[in-house]
Amino acid sequence: MIVTRAFVVNRAGRVVVPSNFFPSLDVQAFDTLEQLQAVIRRDFDAKAPSEDAILAHIEAGEYRGRYDLLRDVSANLGWANRYALTLYERRPTRWRDVSRQRDGVFLAAPAYEPRLKATAAIERAYHSLAPSWDEAAEHIIFSILLDIFRNTWGTGTDVEAVNPTAAEALAGDRLLHRIVAYDPDAPIYSRDDIIQYIHPVAPLEPLMRQAMVLHNAYPWDREQSQPWPATRLRDDDVVVVLHPRSDDVLEFLHRARRPRPCVTTPARAVRAPTAGVPCPPVEVRRRFTVMPRVEAIATRRGELVVTNEDLVRNAASWWSPMTAAEIERKTGIAERRYTALDLDDLALAAAEAALRKAGRPPEEMAAVLVCSCTSARTMPSVAARLSARLEIPQTAASYDLVAACAGLPYALAAAVRLLQETQRPILVVGAEKFSDKIGAVRTSRMLFGDGAAAVIVGPATPGDPPDLEIFQTYASGPVSEVESIIWPNQDFDHGVTVYGPEVRSLVRRYLAQMVRELKALPHPDGAAGSAFDAIDLVVPHQANRAMVTALAQEAGLPPDRLYFNIQRMGNTSAASIALALEDAVREGVIDRPLRVFTPAFGAGAVGGYAVMRVDPEVVGA
Repeated sequence: MIVTRAFVVNRAGRVVVPSNFFPSLDVQAFDTLEQLQAVIRRDFDAKAPSEDAILAHIEAGEYRGRYDLLRDVSANLGWANRYALTLYERRPTRWRDVSRQRDGVFLAAPAYEPRLKATAAIERAYHSLAPSWDEAAEHIIFSILLDIFRNTWGTGTDVEAVNPTAAEALAGDRLLHRIVAYDPDAPIYSRDDIIQYIHPVAPLEPLMRQAMVLHNAYPWDREQSQPWPATRLRDDDVVVVLHPRSDDVLEFLHRARRPRPCVTTPARAVRAPTAGVPCPPVEVRRRFTVMPRVEAIATRRGELVVTNEDLVRNAASWWSPMTAAEIERKTGIAERRYTALDLDDLALAAAEAALRKAGRPPEEMAAVLVCSCTSARTMPSVAARLSARLEIPQTAASYDLVAACAGLPYALAAAVRLLQETQRPILVVGAEKFSDKIGAVRTSRMLFGDGAAAVIVGPATPGDPPDLEIFQTYASGPVSEVESIIWPNQDFDHGVTVYGPEVRSLVRRYLAQMVRELKALPHPDGAAGSAFDAIDLVVPHQANRAMVTALAQEAGLPPDRLYFNIQRMGNTSAASIALALEDAVREGVIDRPLRVFTPAFGAGAVGGYAVMRVDPEVVGA
């Protein structure tokens, strides 16, 4: 299943990711309660401090200012409401109107112990600490959070994953959540209030939004609520009734409450790993008769610049604190681009720019190849739709390549082979839209952006050398590396997920292999030395600058030969290398025809590279 988590642009022109503040789960992915709870533990439990931990920090004097304390209290309340925010809606209802028979109506069941000690300690600590940035805003946040904390009981959790029905509550004489004087017009924040909220201090913005969302989780005067035995309720008493947020949630709850048969899977024999036999890189001059010429490289970038500070403004409550500078230090990224266009429009814009640059009408294209791992539709392919939108009457082939970050080498290899058969230009497009598929996974939100690039590969004049001189592609490896980047990922609510150590492992493996292969090949011009010695510039896939630089140096690639634009674009997967080539031309790094090595690697343990001559005259709109 493909689930998108779209961003919005508020009236201040800032990107807001609603799913970071209004968390939801696609419960269709879960068969058991244990599966759901594993996701909840990861998103809410792992980073949220307990009440005891907050008290310990207060007693040890570890809070530096009010913001640090408020953030912990907010995270604790987010944890306490983890099931209310994702599965249920609290609705105050007269006891007489609560169904005793329906199996889709549940009741909030709080503990009885008041949180007096912790409330008093938090209040004393707050007033003893200095304001972090904005005393007025911090006091509003504090008032909301303390009111919720003071008027909840036990650990603050009155909603679990599975809650009692009215019949179950009466049979067990459970404590229920009773509201003494319910006002149906108790003020709440609208969704627009939350999305449109802005503050000049980035960390305060998400904290205020989280406080608003928590306030709305209790739409009544919280001082008028109390735990109350079910058997002592009167018909006109108002209790908190839990309604599943969707039919899918209700169906999941039915699944979770039914006993499941125990199914065992027979153990499989584990085979000893065997060493693969690599295929040699392809030397174009030796293998083909039609030499490829790069006629044009053009791009379409996302129109919205999203800075690291913008990511801080969208911090979900369960993210650990991270500053804009820390994000840049960890990834090499200062900003990335998002777009309101869909993937097809991105691909079309890049393709049209490349056709203009090459001076070619669309109907001259023999084939259209689109590299993308973020298409939300399987049929028809992006390439087929692009061919139609370009009004190409017929192609020899229009198809998509799902090779993730190695998309460009994969597509260039396919284009050179198609060129032998068609002897007409091939349109290659790398296009990615990650911004609506990342969800609330911070690692992915830091790395990925939107963008597209198109390359036209045509036949060179007979007797001319090829622009694409060497290419190579790889795939496979250990399952852990093959599944190092996943989308959609059930375990992360279908968001794009990156498992860093495994990615690092496959990049190290492939970079070392690439360097060995190039050192074993002769110089393309027949000069002394190897193909590796002939390289003028290395433009790698823009994955993570710190990681790629370290691993490239380990493989024997000097850092001063590497070019990056990741600081401005983020990781755009299949589009990243061509976008970087254009920026290298704009900055004068490629100021004459240069031989460029383009190593790429990514999801699926795919990898590949091209050694190609890039003439600045064919790059750009």
